[in-house]
Amino acid sequence: MFRILLGVLLLFTGIGHLTFVRNDFAAQVPSWVPLSVDTVVVLSGIVELTLGFALVALGRYKVWVGWVVTVFFIAIFPGNYAQYANHVDAFGLNTDNLRLIRLFMHPILIIWPLWSTGAWKATFGKKERVS
Repeated sequence: MFRILLGVLLLFTGIGHLTFVRNDFAAQVPSWVPLSVDTVVVLSGIVELTLGFALVALGRYKVWVGWVVTVFFIAIFPGNYAQYANHVDAFGLNTDNLRLIRLFMHPILIIWPLWSTGAWKATFGKKERVS
């Protein structure tokens, strides 16, 4: 259930990247990224749509998808940090305190796919010992 919920959330934000919150996502792109802001927003939206679909539809590969989504959430952290460091208002985060709270909530996004897909347990869980 939580895997599907995360997938739907990624589908929603992926659509947002390409449509109704495009400017907010553009505000998060760090200045050091070597691509145009619009290219980054569009590509990350496509990635989010792909990952959202994978979480919803590819249950057979859920462990692998869980790790890929986790890596994606790690990769987008610099954008959230850039929003804080550069004091950029977006997504209703119009104070440094709100932006900082968001940074401290980011680990939830990293843990969520590992937990909801069973990726962590499948990779690091206790293995049965064969006698």
